[in-house]
Amino acid sequence: SRPVWRGLVEQLSDLYCRGLDGIWALVLKNAFMPLFLEPFDYVVGNPPWILWDNLPQGYREQTMGLWNEYGLFVHSGMDTILGKGKKDLSTLMSYVAIDRYLKLRGKIGFVITQSVWKTAGAAQGFRRFRIGQDRDHFAIVHVDDMSSIQAFEGASTRASVFVAIKGERTRYPVPYSYWRKTARGRSLGYDSTSEEVFSLTGRANFMAVPVSQTDPTSAWLTARPKAIEAARKFLGSSSYSAHAGAYTGGANGVYWLQVLSTIMPNGNAVVQNVTDGAKREVESITVEIETGLLFPLLRSGDLQRWKPLPKVHILMMQDPQRRRGFSEAEIQEKCPKTWSYVSRFEKQLRARAAFVRYYTRPNKDGTKLETGPFYSMFDVSSYTFAPWKVVWTRMGNKIDAAVIPKEVVPQETITLIACESEEEAHYLAATINSSPFQFAAFAYSQAGGKSFGSPHLLENINVPAFEPANSTHRRLVALSKEAHAIAAEVETAKDTKNRRLADIERQVGEAAAELWGLTPQELTDVQASLRELKGEAV
Repeated sequence: SRPVWRGLVEQLSDLYCRGLDGIWALVLKNAFMPLFLEPFDYVVGNPPWILWDNLPQGYREQTMGLWNEYGLFVHSGMDTILGKGKKDLSTLMSYVAIDRYLKLRGKIGFVITQSVWKTAGAAQGFRRFRIGQDRDHFAIVHVDDMSSIQAFEGASTRASVFVAIKGERTRYPVPYSYWRKTARGRSLGYDSTSEEVFSLTGRANFMAVPVSQTDPTSAWLTARPKAIEAARKFLGSSSYSAHAGAYTGGANGVYWLQVLSTIMPNGNAVVQNVTDGAKREVESITVEIETGLLFPLLRSGDLQRWKPLPKVHILMMQDPQRRRGFSEAEIQEKCPKTWSYVSRFEKQLRARAAFVRYYTRPNKDGTKLETGPFYSMFDVSSYTFAPWKVVWTRMGNKIDAAVIPKEVVPQETITLIACESEEEAHYLAATINSSPFQFAAFAYSQAGGKSFGSPHLLENINVPAFEPANSTHRRLVALSKEAHAIAAEVETAKDTKNRRLADIERQVGEAAAELWGLTPQELTDVQASLRELKGEAV
C-alpha cells in the first residue's frame, strides 16, 4: 500500500499548491479505495466544511450523483432559492464515510458544523440518517455542541461532534451536551490540555428531539428534558404566516435615503442616498425628488424590543399588487425627479443577481427579455403595507419584537406579520417577546446565524389566532402597549422605568403561560432552560 499512500500525498500536495485541494473528497474516494477493501469498526475525522454554493461548478457537477444517491437533496425550485438548498460538504462526507468505510454496527465520530442539527431545511436530508432511500440506517447516539466556545483557534466556527452507529435507527431523545465557556479572560488554544479545557468550560446535559412531532427530519429542539416536555404545549404550526421585509437586491445605497430638508411647498424633498455600509460602491449624491414614493425604513439596527425607531427612508418604487416596479411611463410622468435620480444607477440595478434571476428570461434568439422595470425590488407585497405589522429581528442572537404602522417599511433582515388591527399586532408582539416563545426559538433555531428569527419560526411555534374577547389575549395587548410606551422613553429614563419594563416582561411571560396552558412549574423550567441557552447560566 506504500505506493498508493505516496501517490495520494503527492497528488494532494500538488492540488494544495494549485489551490485546488477543496476537491479532495473525490481524490479521497478514488485513491483510497484500494486501501479500504474491508470496512472498519471505527471511523473518526473532521471533513471539510464548505457550502454547496461555494464549491466550484465542476465539482458540483461531479458530485451531484452522490448527493442524490444519499438523499441529501430533498428541496428544489423556490425552496432551494430561498436557502433550503444550502448544503454543506461535510454532510456528504459523513454519508460517504458511513456507507463505504464503516462496518455494520461500527461507530463513527465526526466533527461537523453545528448547523446540521439546527437549520430548518438545508440539513433536512442529512437528518434522514439513512443511506439512500432503502439502505442502512444509522443512529446518532450523542452530540457535543461546541458552537459557543470556538473550538478551533483562530477560526470562527460552530463546531459539533457526533457519534453514530451504522445499522441502527436513531432513537429520541438523543443525548446532547451543550458546551459553554465558564472562565472569563482566558482562551482555549491548540496546546490546551484536557484538564485546562474542562476547567474553562461547562457542559449542560441537554436532550435533542425533532421540533416537529410529525416530521422526524425537522430541526432539533435541544434543552433540558423538563423544558422539552413543557414545550410540547406551544410547539406546532401557527395560525399566522410571516414574511421577510423589503429587499433591494443588494442596492441599499440606491434605495436608502436620508431626508435632509423639510417638505418643500412643491411637495418635494432634498435627499442623500445612504452609502455607509453598502455592499457595492455607490456614488453619493444629493438630489431633490418627489415624496410620494418615500417611506420610513426600519432597519434591523433601528429595532429594539418594544421600540421601533426608523431613522432613514426607502424609495419604494415597487407595486405591491403586481410585485414588480411601477411602469417606467408612470414614474416618468408622475415622479420625473425620482426617475432622473434612479436612472443614474440603471446599469448597476440591471446587474443585480436577484434582478437577473427574477426579472429576466431568455428569448429564442439568445437575448434576454426583462419582465419588470430595472428598479424592481423583492419581497414586497400587500403584507408590506398591511394596516399594522409586528416585526422582529431575523439575524443574530436576539428576537426583539415591536409594532409598526402601515407606512413604515421593514428591511429584509427583519421578519414581519401583517395585522388588520393595532390590538392584534400588540397581542403578537407580546407573545413573541414572551419567554416561552423565546425559549422555543433559541432551543431549535441557530442563534447567531442569518436565519435565527426567519419566518420559519411560525412553522413550529403555535401562536393562536387573536380573539378580541379572550381575556388573556386582551391582557397581552395591554402589556405590550404599556411596554412600548415605557420603551420609548428608555434612553432618558431612570432605573425605575427599566425595572418597570422588566416587571411587565415578567407579566408577559405569565400571560403567555396562561395562553398555552403551562403550569407555574413548567414556566419555571422553560425560563431556566432559556437562561442556559442564552449563556446566562450553565
